Amino acid sequence: MRARMEVHGRDEGRQIMDFNDIAWLPLCGGLTAVGLVLSFLAMRRKGLAAGLRGLAWSLLPLAAYLIGALQTLWSIGTSIAGFLAGLVFSPTVWVGVALTGLAVVLYVASGYMYGRGARSAGTSAAKGGGGSAPAAPSAQAGPAAPQAPAAPRRPQVAKSKPKADDDFSDIEELLKRRGIS
Repeated sequence: MRARMEVHGRDEGRQIMDFNDIAWLPLCGGLTAVGLVLSFLAMRRKGLAAGLRGLAWSLLPLAAYLIGALQTLWSIGTSIAGFLAGLVFSPTVWVGVALTGLAVVLYVASGYMYGRGARSAGTSAAKGGGGSAPAAPSAQAGPAAPQAPAAPRRPQVAKSKPKADDDFSDIEELLKRRGIS
């Protein structure tokens, strides 16, 4: 008996359920029958569309059994369950998850710092001083191209009256700015 249990990957202390240990035809047939009854009730209460949708879902267990897809779904489910069990109960996996989280945080922080540094360097150069000198061009960049002058900012138009609550206030404002009124 011990040899038989080792062949199937079982210990004496724990039983691992195999795909063939389950009577699939009665289970799938029962699920389909229950689904058909519920579909009929849904059709009477909510209409034909709800009944047809329920009928479609009800036929799936029996169809999966008949085409042999249940063993594939069983394999996928046991693989996911094994992965999650290994994830939950393994300290080395948790260290890996923590390192992954740290890497993501560092990457996001460096992107934020890079964006903030580029903005602050651009504003200090536009103001004409204050702060550190701009970075020297790299050797790969080739000859230094003349920098384009900063685009002049358009003066803010003072609003003489508060925005109206109607839908066309923003359109009217655009027309006034263009000189069309």
